[in-house]
Amino acid sequence: MASILALHGPNLNLLGHREPHIYGSDTLADINQRLAQQCTAAGHEFHTLQSNSESELIDRLHQARTDGTAFMLVNFGGFTHTSIAIRDAILAAEIPFIEVHLSNLHKREEFRHKSYFADIAIGSIVGLGAQGYELALQAAFKQLQN
Repeated sequence: MASILALHGPNLNLLGHREPHIYGSDTLADINQRLAQQCTAAGHEFHTLQSNSESELIDRLHQARTDGTAFMLVNFGGFTHTSIAIRDAILAAEIPFIEVHLSNLHKREEFRHKSYFADIAIGSIVGLGAQGYELALQAAFKQLQN
């Protein structure tokens, strides 16, 4: 059994209500519930944190470093394009992760095209909506088997 952590960044608490034409109609609770069910069925633990605070996400990454977290799914929202501090914390955590984005960053404003995490992630899933999280989790299970 492995411990899997999903980290959700700023404004993701508004999923299902904020710009559903971009982010879809699933709420973050819907997404987390499906991920938790998949983890339970596969015999893994699931933990999650959503925060609009960069410092809270960094603190959770520091905690993950020593709490037995084996794999992470991350969507740092707007911090994806701005936070060197979160990048440093994720590198310090030394935990493999997959980056997930609901929208296709490459079809959006140019400033969203650069991710500070894509080059250090196992992989990135963008533009597949809420399903991207489920696909990332399946890939995480496969990584944990290896």
